[in-house]
Amino acid sequence: MDTQSDLIKAVAFAADRHRDQRRKDVCASPYINHPIQLIDVLCNEAGISDTNVLCAAALHDTIEDTKTTAAELTQYFGQQICTIVLEMSDDCNLCKTERKKEQIRRAPELSDEAKLI
Repeated sequence: MDTQSDLIKAVAFAADRHRDQRRKDVCASPYINHPIQLIDVLCNEAGISDTNVLCAAALHDTIEDTKTTAAELTQYFGQQICTIVLEMSDDCNLCKTERKKEQIRRAPELSDEAKLI
């Protein structure tokens, strides 16, 4: 696995899928800034270099917030990255309060990779 090219591929995929989304900040910044900032923190503050973790960080909201499917992520990035993304994806059928409660309930069961993200 080529770390740099795989990570760039994941960021480009996420940028494409989130292209019409904006953050809910004052500037309404492009949504892709969020995954990029997460990758920056993981790399430069936490010292994480695991390609699967960094790619999953780039892609972590694609299933939840776009029309991306698990099958697509598996096809383009492999089962391990898809599994990490799925672990972090909320059930969008739940209201926000219930989603947050479910995140807390599931947190201890997450893989080490998902916990990093």
